[in-house]
Amino acid sequence: MLKSKPRTQAKDLVIPRHIAIIMDGNGRWASKRFLPRKAGHKAGVNAVRKVVRAAGEQGVEFLTLYGFSSENWKRPAEEVADLMGLLRHFIRKDLAELHENGVKVCIIGEREELSDDILAHIEEAENLTKNNTALHLTIAFNYGGHNEIVAATKRIARKVAAGELSPEAIDCETVAAHLDTFGTPDPELVIRTSGEKRLSNFLIWQSAYSEFVFMDLLWPDFDDEALAGAIKDFNERDRRFGGR
Repeated sequence: MLKSKPRTQAKDLVIPRHIAIIMDGNGRWASKRFLPRKAGHKAGVNAVRKVVRAAGEQGVEFLTLYGFSSENWKRPAEEVADLMGLLRHFIRKDLAELHENGVKVCIIGEREELSDDILAHIEEAENLTKNNTALHLTIAFNYGGHNEIVAATKRIARKVAAGELSPEAIDCETVAAHLDTFGTPDPELVIRTSGEKRLSNFLIWQSAYSEFVFMDLLWPDFDDEALAGAIKDFNERDRRFGGR
């Protein structure tokens, strides 16, 4: 696993190299306003735009957003279709600006169940921005941490069966090298909005030593001030990694 090298800003504020966010609360945001859930998801996309911009301005190098979990297929078909449509819309509308601003886009998660047009949009975004270096934006879409670890285990097992890898040589670095996030440092900070206090199957291997900030505000209300507040909270933590 890559070791994190926190960056600093003015006033000695440590900026996490990698921030991961569980974007929760779109539906409740809409319900509070007597709006359909689709309106909440659209407002959530606007919050994504704000946080990507703010992360770049703060000096964050890696930003991972939990967009659609492998469990979200259990939601009503109409809502799933709306979420897929928003991914299409986001890539169509924002890809050019992201590329212009030097953002590298990566989508992690299982792709077998995604439609051909969604896959085409994903490939377009990744291919166009693959050489960008200003900010590495990862969107976890149709993603589940358990599934990711199972898939990594299968890749390792195939190498063992083929005689390419000895079981005795398998260690944490081996597992990390076969995860979807290989090449990305583990997140120092994981943020979840909406007041819920759980990971919900998000980066469960990678977040072993992450700091967690749980916020009561709903995702569509998340902005640059909320991000700055989470980073300030992070700076107040004493990170010992099992030491004293």
